[in-house]
Amino acid sequence: MKFVVQNMMKALRWILAMMAVAALCCACGDSDTDGVPEPAPAVYYWRTTLALDSTERAFLAEHNIKKVYLRYFDVAVGADGKIAPNATLRFADSLPPAIEVIPTVFITENCLRYDLDEFAPRIVRRVTTMTDANRVNAARELHLDCDWTERSLDDYYAFLKAVRAQLPEGYRLSATIRLHQLAMAPPPVDYGVLMVYNTGDLTDHSCPNPILDERDVVPYVKRLADYRLPLCAAYPNFGWNLLFDGTTFKAILYGEDLADSTVYYRLDPTRHLVIQSRDIYIARGAETVHLNAGDSVLSRLPAPDAIVKIHDMLAKRRPAINSQVIIYSLDSKNINNYNSKHYEKIYRP
Repeated sequence: MKFVVQNMMKALRWILAMMAVAALCCACGDSDTDGVPEPAPAVYYWRTTLALDSTERAFLAEHNIKKVYLRYFDVAVGADGKIAPNATLRFADSLPPAIEVIPTVFITENCLRYDLDEFAPRIVRRVTTMTDANRVNAARELHLDCDWTERSLDDYYAFLKAVRAQLPEGYRLSATIRLHQLAMAPPPVDYGVLMVYNTGDLTDHSCPNPILDERDVVPYVKRLADYRLPLCAAYPNFGWNLLFDGTTFKAILYGEDLADSTVYYRLDPTRHLVIQSRDIYIARGAETVHLNAGDSVLSRLPAPDAIVKIHDMLAKRRPAINSQVIIYSLDSKNINNYNSKHYEKIYRP
């Protein structure tokens, strides 16, 4: 009888130990390293007017897009030195009713020098007002984008806590995470979106692809497995036309027609020479840039196979990171950079 009891006690201790290990593994996975809640194929929309053309609507349907991270407005320091929203989205159109909208707000880092506790409720109220006024099918979530640094981390995280305190019960708060921010403590949000683009120095004339280059990503990959926040990934479909005077960076030429042979001479598929001096208006930068004859324009666009390679590399370190993929951005000019087959590879977990 004594032998039977001893064996039963050993078995019971073994079962309890296994249960504890299983519980610990589940707890760590759910709270720290699993993918984002309710994952679905998604896109960012980052223009100042919501208006979809046929290419953009076809993209949403073909790739079964379920979420649109819709930029509502930016928060920046104005010329008067005060914090204020700007570049507010104008709703000239609506998204398909089956698509869930995640309201998104961009915060410039210089705002973090100010006391943002009072501004947090204003942001939440403004988002709510815009959602209601435009009858947006919005998720119970607010998404914030900010390129914070180690210097501004404490102020930004305090701001995030202030925003969360203003959100109704049951709402999620999410935030973008840049690769260099993986070295810092995770922000106090429900999940992060790892921005797998803008990895290089666009002002460096010799940088082969500042939008996305495997060599720029590799140093950060080792941090992925231990980053204690659920993550999904955002990948680019955009290109840049970079204006240089010799090796000195001047501007990104948004929307400029390089096929205009009166102004640009094509040297090869990635290089144009300015042959006529003139001023051009860069709408996104709200400034005028002067083109000098002799300036060069370098066109940069990540190869689709390079994006897929990085996509797969991240998944080896963090299997759930591609459970939800966000493409930046929903814009016909960008969509046409790649074909449907490449998009499907990127969206695949």
